Amino acid sequence: MRLTLFYPSPFKVVSSLILVCMTFLVSGQDRDISKLSSGGKLNPLQANMDIRHYTLSLSIDISKESITGFTNVDVILANTADTLLLDLINLYQVSSIAVNGKEQQFNHVDNKLYIYSDKGFQEGRVTIRVNYTGQPPVAVKPPWSGGFTWTKDRSGNPWIAINCQKEGGRVYFPCKDHPSDEPNEGVDMYITVPDTLVVSGPGLLQKITKRKKTATYHWKTNYTISNYCVLFNIGKYKVVQRDFTTINNNVVPIVFYVLEEDVKEADKLIALKARDTHILEKYFGEYPWVKEKIGICEVPNSGMEHQTNITFQNKFVYTRIGNNDYSDNLFHEYAHEWWANKVTNKDWAHMWIQEGIGTYAEALAHYELGGQAAYDKIISAHRRSIKYKKPMVGGEELSEDETYAFTDIYTKGSFFMHSLRFLIGDDIFLTTLKKLATDPAYTYDNFVTTNDVEALFSKAAGKDLKPFFDFYMRTTDVLDFSVKETGYQQYTIKLNNFFMPLLLEITTSSGKDKHTIGKEGIKIQSATPPLVDANGYYLKKITMLP
Repeated sequence: MRLTLFYPSPFKVVSSLILVCMTFLVSGQDRDISKLSSGGKLNPLQANMDIRHYTLSLSIDISKESITGFTNVDVILANTADTLLLDLINLYQVSSIAVNGKEQQFNHVDNKLYIYSDKGFQEGRVTIRVNYTGQPPVAVKPPWSGGFTWTKDRSGNPWIAINCQKEGGRVYFPCKDHPSDEPNEGVDMYITVPDTLVVSGPGLLQKITKRKKTATYHWKTNYTISNYCVLFNIGKYKVVQRDFTTINNNVVPIVFYVLEEDVKEADKLIALKARDTHILEKYFGEYPWVKEKIGICEVPNSGMEHQTNITFQNKFVYTRIGNNDYSDNLFHEYAHEWWANKVTNKDWAHMWIQEGIGTYAEALAHYELGGQAAYDKIISAHRRSIKYKKPMVGGEELSEDETYAFTDIYTKGSFFMHSLRFLIGDDIFLTTLKKLATDPAYTYDNFVTTNDVEALFSKAAGKDLKPFFDFYMRTTDVLDFSVKETGYQQYTIKLNNFFMPLLLEITTSSGKDKHTIGKEGIKIQSATPPLVDANGYYLKKITMLP
């Protein structure tokens, strides 16, 4: 079977004149790419491609804010195809593309690279090499609107960061820009900078090669990794390191790339990182990347969950939970090593899985550091922040923007986990949550959707939880309770938008008790009006009827 892209034949010709014209146009383009959004419907040409490995070899010209080099993309083609398709924004000038060492015709249009062969590219493994140069887009509001940030530290040294979750890795390297496919065999990065600076990256540092006032840093990952985590940071860094023993007795280094001017802060932050690791491992299992490192990198913008190189910036100011120092920025991004990097949503439509459970992890940390009162306080804050503008899951095959904008994937996602925990009980909930974070069926190379999460919890609970998931995920509704006095010290409580029997906590004059409310409601005896869900396990409204 062949996959053929039907384009007018002139588009398949890349002449030197077209390249000259494109170079002129690109140089004058706006470097703001904030309207781009990763994901969406997967193009059939890319569905034919299984990404295996990326190799990035780039020289960074800080004075010109430009990059030059190549990316090799190793893919397995399921079927013979006339056309290969990669994503790369049009700000770059692509000088040549070769497939298995043979130069090919291509067209760079609408932030996509179409690569053509009259004879067809045979099924199996192929290597695509793209040579390119240009000025990366400048981040408008990092990390939420991505690109490169070119700035200086307080001492005047260059300081460069990259963020691209919203727009995808295509902001600076050719890739298959869709969350459903990651390089199973990892990434190699060769980043060349002035030898006075340091490059931090994902995975393990293999080698530093110095020549003629430059230094090339070779970073290598041993695991699959999301496109938006394939990036690096540059600065006048010092490396502060200490070993950590995981819950499974593996030794992995905690490595902090901290600005020279802030090195005095490193020991405290590493100690907090070790403590936070113990908390996260208790609930979600061993740190996911024991073959590499527990990485932290100081950057000039708010932190991000960049795999094995979590970025951090809070000017080393901490809040207090109980008697403990705590950074929500540091902890939340670190929780993403489990929820985003290890357990990865197959489609941005299901982004609540990584953001909602990552946010709920903060509540678990508050419990560990400050007890039940601290847990209740943050859960209450999550509930108050919910906007109810859009469902958390608004469809399938959505872009990052379509899911992220005006949704409550963080705090409603967290509160959903809180509700689910009450509904099925602590033992089932916590055991199943850890299974989701540790079972190979849901981790690393195997991506998940909301239906996968629901099926797992339904099986564990021994009942169909799909109506509960659908109510929270696919609507903006809240539970609509009514309480009606029907006689002397007698009340009827009904769930007016009933969708399944729910466990409910009711407080009466006799105390607090649990009931299961069905379609017909429940009858209660109490000398005082009953309180429905007084501890706030559900999103709800309550109407007292005469």
